[in-house]
Amino acid sequence: MMDAIQAYCLAKPGAEETYPFGPSPLVAKVGGKMFALLSAGAVSLKCDPAIAENLREQHASVKPGYHLNKKYWNSVLVDGSLTVEDIEAMIDHSYELVVGSLTKAARVELERLGEKAGRA
Repeated sequence: MMDAIQAYCLAKPGAEETYPFGPSPLVAKVGGKMFALLSAGAVSLKCDPAIAENLREQHASVKPGYHLNKKYWNSVLVDGSLTVEDIEAMIDHSYELVVGSLTKAARVELERLGEKAGRA
């Protein structure tokens, strides 16, 4: 399932695969900012603080971000307790939060890339 999560993250418009900490973990970035950190059996994702708390209360596999700002990041254990769709929705939310923090010019460029990918 981690391969599918990695592929989903990297299919996002403008997403890039980076390894700033060595050979692992994989860090998915957009506009130079991290939106996902994939390590063995888990993915850490940015999240609105209110939603982050709610997800932690609802799912035992959603924990405060490991080695990240626990207010804004969740670490999601990929243990089969959440569906692929649930995890993809969390990835979408993280990506959208990061894209929303980019400059208008960067967001316009990402929209262009997304439209171009949709036509391919």
